[in-house]
Amino acid sequence: MQLGFTSMNTVHDQRPAELARIVEDAGFDSLWYGEHSHIPMSRKTPYPPGGELPEPYKEMMDPYISLMEAASATTTLKLGTGIALLMERELLSQAKTIATLDRLSGGRVIIGTGVGWNEEEFTNATSLPWKKRYSGLRETVQATRALFRDPAPEYHGDMIDFDPVWFEPKPVQAGGPKFLFGAMGPLGIKHAAEWADGWMPVDVVMPDVGEGIAQFRQAVRDNGRDPDQIDITMVAMGELSVDLLKRYRDMGISRVNIGVGMENWNKPEIVMPMISKFSKIIPQL
Repeated sequence: MQLGFTSMNTVHDQRPAELARIVEDAGFDSLWYGEHSHIPMSRKTPYPPGGELPEPYKEMMDPYISLMEAASATTTLKLGTGIALLMERELLSQAKTIATLDRLSGGRVIIGTGVGWNEEEFTNATSLPWKKRYSGLRETVQATRALFRDPAPEYHGDMIDFDPVWFEPKPVQAGGPKFLFGAMGPLGIKHAAEWADGWMPVDVVMPDVGEGIAQFRQAVRDNGRDPDQIDITMVAMGELSVDLLKRYRDMGISRVNIGVGMENWNKPEIVMPMISKFSKIIPQL
């Protein structure tokens, strides 16, 4: 099992090149940045954990540009979006950005994605229907895969439609980077089991992690897919120990992403002690 490191990626954090070098040298396999192009001032959509929206949400930098800087400073570190809001960008331009990042990084990109939680943010950025956002994301991923895979890609869905196009260059990774779906509700898990290359659950949201993993793997089988071919990257927001990480490994989780936690966002002085602590644990996993 691998460990990834995740950051809010604000101007107050370590620069991506600096942080990337640190986590690669410490033995982490990947660095993950999330995405919010903007935050509506409206408070119609409540912040899911409750309370006020943390200030760092308003200051997040672009994940793809930041990951490109991280790529330039490293050699093997995988570059993940955790998560990218794929429906909130123009599809063809976004696919070009991802393909370019994958080529310039030597094929190190992983796309963690989700449908988002802020309805006003979503409707500001896309004409796709909020109430059909899970189907919209499925079509977005399918269309992007076609662009990455096919010599004359085209896509004809209910919400996304385009005739054959030239789309070059392709990503380095055959068929393009993997798409991991960050979703926890029944509908999201259903979609992840049907079409995603991987699943990104959050540990503290799961009543029983082992049972949740087992149910997901069975849902993958029910869709005629091999669960051993579906990556599970756990987003860890609870207290971690060596024993717990080993249990996660034994459940079939391929990666655990850690970060400083919401209470320490925008506190880069917390980052180095955390990386140092977990670098000592990595060899045991």
